[in-house]
Amino acid sequence: MAAIKKRLGDLLVESLLISEEQLQEALREQSKTKQKLGDLLITQGYITEQQLIEVLEFQLGIPHVSLYKFQIDPAIAQIIPESMARRYQAIPIQKEGGRLMVAMADPLDYFAIEELRMSTGFRIEPAISSRDELQRAIARHYGLQDSMNQMLVDLSSSDDIQEIEVMDEDSPVVRLVNQMIQQAVQLRASDIHVDPGEMQISIRYRVDGVLRTEKTVPKQMQGFITARLKIMAKLNIAERRLPQDGRIKMQVDFKNVDIRVSSLPTIHGEKIVLRILDLSTGVKAIDQLGFNEHNFTLFKEMIDKPYGILLITGPTGSGKTTTLYSGLQHLNQEDTNIITIEDPVEYQLEGINQVHVSPNIGLTFAAGLRSILRQDPNVVMVGEIRDSETAEIAIRASLTGHLVLSTLHTNDSVSTITRFRDMGVEPYLIASSLVGVVAQRLVRRVCADCKQSHAVTDQERIFLRSRSIEIETLIKGKGCGSCNNTGYRGRVAIHEVLFVNDELRELINEGASVQQLREAGAGQGMIQLMDDGLEKVTRGITTLQEVLRETVAH
Repeated sequence: MAAIKKRLGDLLVESLLISEEQLQEALREQSKTKQKLGDLLITQGYITEQQLIEVLEFQLGIPHVSLYKFQIDPAIAQIIPESMARRYQAIPIQKEGGRLMVAMADPLDYFAIEELRMSTGFRIEPAISSRDELQRAIARHYGLQDSMNQMLVDLSSSDDIQEIEVMDEDSPVVRLVNQMIQQAVQLRASDIHVDPGEMQISIRYRVDGVLRTEKTVPKQMQGFITARLKIMAKLNIAERRLPQDGRIKMQVDFKNVDIRVSSLPTIHGEKIVLRILDLSTGVKAIDQLGFNEHNFTLFKEMIDKPYGILLITGPTGSGKTTTLYSGLQHLNQEDTNIITIEDPVEYQLEGINQVHVSPNIGLTFAAGLRSILRQDPNVVMVGEIRDSETAEIAIRASLTGHLVLSTLHTNDSVSTITRFRDMGVEPYLIASSLVGVVAQRLVRRVCADCKQSHAVTDQERIFLRSRSIEIETLIKGKGCGSCNNTGYRGRVAIHEVLFVNDELRELINEGASVQQLREAGAGQGMIQLMDDGLEKVTRGITTLQEVLRETVAH
């Protein structure tokens, strides 16, 4: 096996993808972690998965298979047991005589190939495919379909929902729901939508902010799936006329995930949405939030203030909570008392006191905030300012020596000031308390595995010139298995940071218009949301279409 590892490393050095020093460093790290060399080099950012695939394909003649284009016969997929397919990230794709072609994430894993040969009795011919494609193919061809088929057999004899069918861990409905969640986690989905229709149910995943249908299931499964999800979330299974909210904590592929569950009665039955939080990813450091150098300097200066109010704004799903938690983690020191009030508490942070609001017993944001201020805090985080009472208390708290962090739903940084005015907060209070506002959006990243340059079109050139940008080529994703043929994989934030200096304070105090405030912000070097996005476009991080979709639409 050592010879195989060395061979792969030598190939990568010969292909000028890594240096000899990087190879030696990776081999030293590998001796400690026992991780596969290819995986280690990808994790360290020395190569991309696509570069590894190309080296194995062209240098060793191992065929590359795009599974999203490949029709796999379900009977062939079943030749390898599901447990083995998942363990080795391998799926059979073709059978001819005594030969079985198997798509693998690591076609140099000869131990896996030998075990597959002994298990199946076939001569194994490995092909290479990306891990994401393999995970999707394994999820599609194992588990979900078996559970659905078994459910349909069970349903043919009875339409009544029996308690054992939604409680027994080995029942088809329980396996189906678990596999549905597992597949969503593997695809890095943020939400699962179980949408009831007149004739069938659609299971849709939101990946990188875009919703897509992953599977449709027969209508007669609706009651079973809904009942199982409600039991997992500790909701009232008998109440189908009112919306309900709950929570599921579970482990998926050795990762701890927290799932918020919301049910909503519709004319075709209850629609269920599951919001997935992968707790294993942890909270990002503030220098990993995607700020450009200018905005990062301003953000750090604002968050290090001893008192005042700092607001993160943007629509739902724009990453506001991630930025807030990163800020809290930065401030989390032994000599700092940090208390939060949230609805709900999304990530549990060591050393920070977190309170979950419960309006049904009178613990609202405003009531909780009043109590928090009697707990001698240095830093207070309010999950969201929703009403004038909470706004007033938060601002007065910031004026009495506390740093207050919160979120607000506004379209840009400047309109936050007018929103406070609309809530009835006096201009002099806003002027004296506000240290700054960060407005943000999330845009999809260009897929690293299939990105390619293209000449700027006439339409793009006209638009870019209107923003004083002269560039001849842009980057976009061609579409591959790693990104499910979308050209995008992952997301990055774009920001607009308004730092409240003396000039702005005076304007706020005088009740200046949005236009006047915006001009003053521009005068002090504020970079607008679109311009921060365009800077990321010129660096090949995202595309012009993505930035326009997120900044013009809002």
